Amino acid sequence: MSEEKTVRPPAKDPMKSFRGVMAGTLICEAITVGLALPVIANLGGGIGTLAGWGIIVIAVLHVLLCGVLKRRWAVPAILVLQVALVAYFVDTVAIGVIGLLFLAFWLWALWLRNDVARRMAEGRLPSQQQ
Repeated sequence: MSEEKTVRPPAKDPMKSFRGVMAGTLICEAITVGLALPVIANLGGGIGTLAGWGIIVIAVLHVLLCGVLKRRWAVPAILVLQVALVAYFVDTVAIGVIGLLFLAFWLWALWLRNDVARRMAEGRLPSQQQ
């Protein structure tokens, strides 16, 4: 009879650490987007316009998403916010560039998360080794 290899769970949950990275990134992104308000004031139509209020709403949503990162819909919501920032290319190119930079980071981070999950399922994480 062949023995089936059982995969030992890791000592610490790496996905819990990933949620911390996500929360920190969301706060940094909220600060960066908030600091883009002077750009909207000078290059856009002003803070009182739809573009200005949109930036304020997006920054607040970044902070609020930090509290719901355990939810299944949190990652798609983050990606929707990134697409909204990239859509600012139509109005203010500088905001669209911020959106592209953070979108690139989020895609890279999600690729890393999938890689860790795959290696955890295969039992190849260092914390799973005997």
